[in-house]
Amino acid sequence: MQPLYLVTGAAGHLGNTVIQGLLKECAAVRALVLPHELEAAHRILGTKPELIPGNVTDEKSLEPFFTNPERAELCVIHCAGVISITSSFDPLVYDVNVNGTRNIINLCKQHEVSKLVYISSVHAIPELPHGKVISEADTFSPDDVSGLYAKTKAEATQLVLEAANEGLNACIVHPAGIIGPYDFGNGHGTQIVLDYLEGRLNVCVQGGYDFVDVRDVADGILACCKNGKRGECYILSNNYYPVKEILDSLHEISGKRRIKTMLPLWLVRLFAPIAEVYYKLKKQTPLFTRYSIYTLQSNSLFSHDKATRELGYNPRPIKQTLLDTVQWLKTQGRIGKPLVKPRLKKRVRFASN
Repeated sequence: MQPLYLVTGAAGHLGNTVIQGLLKECAAVRALVLPHELEAAHRILGTKPELIPGNVTDEKSLEPFFTNPERAELCVIHCAGVISITSSFDPLVYDVNVNGTRNIINLCKQHEVSKLVYISSVHAIPELPHGKVISEADTFSPDDVSGLYAKTKAEATQLVLEAANEGLNACIVHPAGIIGPYDFGNGHGTQIVLDYLEGRLNVCVQGGYDFVDVRDVADGILACCKNGKRGECYILSNNYYPVKEILDSLHEISGKRRIKTMLPLWLVRLFAPIAEVYYKLKKQTPLFTRYSIYTLQSNSLFSHDKATRELGYNPRPIKQTLLDTVQWLKTQGRIGKPLVKPRLKKRVRFASN
């Protein structure tokens, strides 16, 4: 019998990209979406995946999602989560990321799923000093990382590892900073692209991060479903890219004005609390907060050697990702200028020590 893939967070950037990959393989897919997102999810995902309304924070609401009268082989891909770069505590982040994951684990045990692939984050991994390459960890604690999002992902990741040690066939992937097409919302990566293209971004900050194409992350997740080992973690990263390089690439792609003004992080950090209040009043997500500034200056040298070796993971150049993102945004009517196709350069990935 054909396996049935259960995908949480299906209407999100990564979730819908994972589902696209599954449908290309003609897989049977059941997608969990929040009840108020059902109509939007139909527009995003179409009619092929079976859409089930539910909330990972409400275990009873998840029963229809796990229903399996035909006793198909179930593979759960747990993408649902709340990404937060704000500095203040938000109980929703903890409830979804930790309690929601606990509920998924419980139901995986009850329904005897054949595999659980949990989507963690590189933020859950303890940071090493600058210059040290970060590889997979084997234990996770909120005390070892900084920021609400990182702490919740670390706690949830440890829950999954403990369940795997108790016999659940579960493995974990740690994506870096996701960017790319198919974001029907306004994720942070997409927001940077839109703000630049629409002329709202006139200065650049120092620092950078490891940005990875959402399609490569989705491919890594599907490879993990097939070849990931129980209790193992896999970093799905790319390379470190300065913010200046991202914006220069967007300049080459779009022909928009090149940003030359560079702001030191200490100055941006000084005004970040004011910006957070301002954007909260406007009900918008700020690009730069105290936590995002911390991230841009943190050590982001992540190694994906293990995923490459065991899963065949091979991320594409960031410039190709940016070009495809801009072109996709154009097809969605979110931008409207003609594009200049850039020449792509190969990047050398970081190797682990």
